[in-house]
Amino acid sequence: RLRAGGAQVDELVGATAGEAAQLAHRAVGDGIDTLVALGGDGVVSLAQQAVAGTDVRLGIVPCGTGNDAARALGLPLRDAAAAVDVVLAGRAQRVDLGRVAGRTFLAVLSSGFDSRVNERANAMRWVRGPVRYQVAMVAELGVFRAVPYRIVLDGEQHELDAMLVAVGNGPSYGGGMRVCPAADLSDGLLDVTVVLPLTTARFLRLFPSVYRGEHVRSASVRTFRVRQVSLESEGMTAYADGEPVGPLPVTVEAVPAGLTVLMPGGTV
Repeated sequence: RLRAGGAQVDELVGATAGEAAQLAHRAVGDGIDTLVALGGDGVVSLAQQAVAGTDVRLGIVPCGTGNDAARALGLPLRDAAAAVDVVLAGRAQRVDLGRVAGRTFLAVLSSGFDSRVNERANAMRWVRGPVRYQVAMVAELGVFRAVPYRIVLDGEQHELDAMLVAVGNGPSYGGGMRVCPAADLSDGLLDVTVVLPLTTARFLRLFPSVYRGEHVRSASVRTFRVRQVSLESEGMTAYADGEPVGPLPVTVEAVPAGLTVLMPGGTV
């Protein structure tokens, strides 16, 4: 479909994620004008690392489990042909990124309960699609307890117990869970959502509202908007766009207009 639309196309297929990343970086270095990620958030993250900070445009044809990067950009999620048409005739738009541990992310960095859910979901092979996160969440609820966090928000330190802390450049993760519902890809800031300790029963009552972004109305949820946030909690791991970053502590900063993406609406 790309070729039929007049594009000159080279297919980059790596046997491993590392090889695919090398191919993507090499292609960007060779002077391409657009790098298209065909896959889920993991493939988008890989492609995005290659084009971040350059003038090369990122196109996305979502066909993964969560597709939250594509969702944040308003791309067609269940129509690959329509997503390809956005690559051919969409508009180029600069959007923000988050940066952590020498890499960037487009959607959400998670830690605490949600990072444990991510680990559990990634290990599942018998559940497919976004429901994998829901199954993993129910399983993790039986064993997870709130943990102590030290959070530094633009230099202001907070020490508290929390179920999870999510840092959103975009609004959602886990296949449409709007954990940072007000996150804006063009405001140059990061949204931080903190869920305070909850019983399993209260957490289960709160959970459905995450898909509507209404959980932030709860007295057990705090939200902040910052340029930089540092997270520290013993034994916790951070995930960015569903990919492991590493153990806390981590420092996350906003990267205004750090990426050029192709979005629906008009001709480039």
